[in-house]
Amino acid sequence: MKLLLVGATGLVGSEVLRLALMDARITAIVAPVRKPLPSHPKLAAPVIDFDQLPLDASWWQADAVICTLGTTMKVAGTRQIFSRVDHDYPLAVARLALAAGTRTYVLNSAAGANAASRIFYNRVKGELERDLQALGFRSLTHVRPGLIGGERAVARAGEGAALRILRVLGPVLPRRWRINPAPRIASALLEAALAAAPGVHVVTSEQLL
Repeated sequence: MKLLLVGATGLVGSEVLRLALMDARITAIVAPVRKPLPSHPKLAAPVIDFDQLPLDASWWQADAVICTLGTTMKVAGTRQIFSRVDHDYPLAVARLALAAGTRTYVLNSAAGANAASRIFYNRVKGELERDLQALGFRSLTHVRPGLIGGERAVARAGEGAALRILRVLGPVLPRRWRINPAPRIASALLEAALAAAPGVHVVTSEQLL
């Protein structure tokens, strides 16, 4: 399999990259990034600007795309920028990959994704899921983790506090509220890409435990 991975430097994306590099079923990985990645015989990591994607790049054609792009309101600063990173970039990648012949797309979404939600974050995630489905991929999977467990390169204060509380209360909480470890999410994303099951599929936070 040739895998196109976007978001390879984030918490979940870096785990996907680590697993894919070790997986004999993956023969080549293209991971377009904003900052250079360490070299590896299986990896091509072109440095790009997501606001000016290279429309004619040959690497848009792959067996599957895994998208783990995402930011936070604190980092983005405005709703407009947040929406650009969490909706517009993943959708632009999907359109270019599909036009190049890629037929499988796997998205790292969110547990509350709902295009009709009053919560901005959940609404953006839901709108992306809806818009991806309209494109017509042969295989489309939305992986919807809850709070993601793992060590980020840049700490998120509010998220860190929530993780500490959930680690204590985890055994007595409903499954949908428990922490989803980043390696488990990454594994689900990678397996969905490899399986490429026809149709639209959802992997819930409960299934990620």
